[in-house]
Amino acid sequence: MVELAGLTDAQRRVRRRARLRESALSFGMMGPAVLLYTVMTVVPVGVAVYLSLTDWDGFSTAAFIGLDNYKHLFDDPSSSDAWYVTGLIAVAGTVLMVGLGLVYALALKARSRANSFFRAVAYFPHVISALILGYLWAAILGTNGAINNTLAKFGVEPVGFLFDEKFAVISLIGVIVWAGFGFNVVLFVAALQTVPAELLEAAAIDGASRRQINLRVVIPMIAPVVTVATVLNLVGLIRAYDIVVSLTGGGPAGSTQTFTYLILARSFEGTKVGYATAQAVFLMVVSAVLALFVTALRNRQDQAATGR
Repeated sequence: MVELAGLTDAQRRVRRRARLRESALSFGMMGPAVLLYTVMTVVPVGVAVYLSLTDWDGFSTAAFIGLDNYKHLFDDPSSSDAWYVTGLIAVAGTVLMVGLGLVYALALKARSRANSFFRAVAYFPHVISALILGYLWAAILGTNGAINNTLAKFGVEPVGFLFDEKFAVISLIGVIVWAGFGFNVVLFVAALQTVPAELLEAAAIDGASRRQINLRVVIPMIAPVVTVATVLNLVGLIRAYDIVVSLTGGGPAGSTQTFTYLILARSFEGTKVGYATAQAVFLMVVSAVLALFVTALRNRQDQAATGR
């Protein structure tokens, strides 16, 4: 209003019309994106939340039952077991993928043809479908797989990589880490390129060792990227399904059955669509809470470091 104080009525009308045209143009450009987001995300989530409050088999009329599905979710032993496996895979997998990816990136941060080759080797498994990787490793680690067949030639008993409960979980985590840590390498290598060379040179002149430079200069500088990688890995592993299907099929005896596997391979197959949808909604909420928690923790550490 202060801008319009010294103008005539005609000039004010012209200004208002110009602002209205700008606003209309902005809304017009945002409209398709907002509409697409609403149709593809907001509406499906709303429908899912409603179906999670019903008893529905996917064919007959859905009967509203309130929060009964969510109560059953916490009473269901299979859900508890699946969450334990999911949590173990998510935490161990995230720590290993971020940790190994960071170490690998620090070792290969220099620009050279050899380093570019090894970066490509690390990233290659991420390009291949997780289903294919699972079948590939099943052929290697299975009872009659390549490793056990080789051991049998030397008279060694087969190792239960996939048919022993403890070994199966470890094998699953190992394959997941092998398949996914290359993505972190790419993120970290890109982040390392943004660290000022002058800062590293100054630290070296002050007598800091390579290890001290990495721990006290480089890693704090790329901490936001590490946070992003942690969130992406954590949320992605909580929803792990495809590699479980092709590698272990949730076995043996459900020892590698993740929560997502439980939803898709048990609840939906058993025509418990309402209950399965409640599980999916709960999984979505847990993923969002974890992502917000990790981000908030990172922001709190940044504020403590800067004294704000």
